[in-house]
Amino acid sequence: MSFMFNPYPYDDPDAINHVPYSQALREAISTDTTASAKRILRDAAAIIKEKGRCIIGLDGYISAPLDRFRGLLSLLAFQAGMEAQSLSTEALYLDSKTLHDKLLHYLPEDRETDPPLLYGRLYHDGLEGLMDTEKIAAMASKIEAFSKNGKGLLIIWGNGALLDAFRPLCDLRLFIDMTQKRTILNIRNGSCGNLGFPERRSPNEMIRHSYYVDFEAVAAHRGKLVRNEEVDYYLTGDHPDEIQALPIPELKELFSTMTDQPLRCKPVYIEGVWGGFYVKHLRNLPEEMRNCAWVFDLIPMEVSIVADLDGLQLEFPFYFFVQIIGPKLMGKQVAEKFNGYFPIRFNYDDTFHASGNMSIQCHPDGKYVKENNDELGRQDESYYMVVTGQEAKTYCGFRQNADVEEFIAKARRAEKYGEGFDHDQYVYSEPSRPGMQFLIPAGTIHASGRNQVILEIGSLTIGSYTYKMYDYMRKDLDGNLRPIHTYHGDKVLRRDFRENWVKENFIQAPRTIREGDGFREYIVGEHELIYFSLRNVRFPERYTDETTDRFHVLVLVEGEKCLIRSLTDPSRCFHQNYLDMVIVPAGFGPYEVINEGVGVITMHKTLLKDGYENE
Repeated sequence: MSFMFNPYPYDDPDAINHVPYSQALREAISTDTTASAKRILRDAAAIIKEKGRCIIGLDGYISAPLDRFRGLLSLLAFQAGMEAQSLSTEALYLDSKTLHDKLLHYLPEDRETDPPLLYGRLYHDGLEGLMDTEKIAAMASKIEAFSKNGKGLLIIWGNGALLDAFRPLCDLRLFIDMTQKRTILNIRNGSCGNLGFPERRSPNEMIRHSYYVDFEAVAAHRGKLVRNEEVDYYLTGDHPDEIQALPIPELKELFSTMTDQPLRCKPVYIEGVWGGFYVKHLRNLPEEMRNCAWVFDLIPMEVSIVADLDGLQLEFPFYFFVQIIGPKLMGKQVAEKFNGYFPIRFNYDDTFHASGNMSIQCHPDGKYVKENNDELGRQDESYYMVVTGQEAKTYCGFRQNADVEEFIAKARRAEKYGEGFDHDQYVYSEPSRPGMQFLIPAGTIHASGRNQVILEIGSLTIGSYTYKMYDYMRKDLDGNLRPIHTYHGDKVLRRDFRENWVKENFIQAPRTIREGDGFREYIVGEHELIYFSLRNVRFPERYTDETTDRFHVLVLVEGEKCLIRSLTDPSRCFHQNYLDMVIVPAGFGPYEVINEGVGVITMHKTLLKDGYENE
């Protein structure tokens, strides 16, 4: 989860996947909230007829409309003549003071090393670790007593309603899920807080807390429930009046069918102080958007994925999709190597016709992330130049004779006292042109300059650890100085990545790796410090390729539109437009890409390089 603090509330209508389906699958999906509730109550009525009582466990992701759906179930039960009562998990959580003290290890308040309190450590003790064990036991006893002697319907509801202590006692088990974007928007509008904290705090404080604690606990809980089929119905919760329900076997069938074809995720768009206008115009984003700085097309922990079944659309968090179908999507060996996480992330950074550069920044390696944040992964990056304007340039590494310690000292004075300095004296920059690939391994000082659109591709980073070293004394869109992290940046900065090294290693001349009938594939970026390979395929009409237990990600960076389709079953296909990012699943096999527009195509292709499993 890349600290998506302020997503723009816009749903891209074009980012959908048309999925073939059986009639049985289509009929298994309840399409709105009332239909979903009535379906569940029909099941409950059958259980009551048999046993005299029914216990429903209603659990969900952070900000899911659990109370609202519980209320509808109770109302419909009353109207049907059922006796209904409910128990909430809300009272099980430790009081906020106790929780605050317990979580200080994960949410430190050290403003010397982290002035805006942005970072923390990942929490691994699950939902039970946030609760009072005696209260859990007491509620389990109440449920057990109802199971033996109760009549009618009992609804156990709230985050944690399907904990191990409660789940075996439930007759029907439900989980209402949410996309990450909608959850963040709910936190920001005050409709959702942190688990165990009834009071609302500042949005950024609640989002940091959610990222390190709440999201981690609930996502692990959700994945376990669905993988092990310890839940009966999965429900979509983003739209409270349109909650869809489908049984878990049908959910897994749908996910498996989706990975039989190329896929595109649903992007998240974010404004920013250096945001540009190229993608905003290209994708017809709302006029009200001030700009579009970041386009999260495939940030695995943040985006969603939409299945369209002839007009019926179901939206799922992409990370949940990976939790359930990861080995088929990525390849079994990849899923095992990266602990079930999608190992590469993709987004666009748009400074086209913007007012300035991105911040001068660097990122940590895996050892630093593990020691300081207890997370898996390192933060390597790369920039591919998609569009460049006048005077566009990209910062990468230090100038050959730069005094790095002097740079750090000036950066610290800028952070502490607001004293600006000439960063160009220290940080090397190269004029940008379309098609250039910059490699940016962990520790490299870097930034995108103004007036360009870059395709950013990075390694697995569950979170986002961008240590801004210098940001030109610039305020964000809310009028606050942007957060600087010279303490952490100093710790991870590679002083040895200088101009000559950068030119030789990180800005590579394309080299041909294979040729076919009318096409040529080039490596544009590959290095021992980065575990993925960056390619371009140039072709006027078509080219062929194959996934061999290793997924590909294809981005149409030059051209109008293409058709990506299987060579063994042409019905398994995806129509790709300019700048769409498309995943070709690991098991897709031989495929072809056909130019459906005019001109020569350039397809940017990313895959895990040979030997990735040994790194």
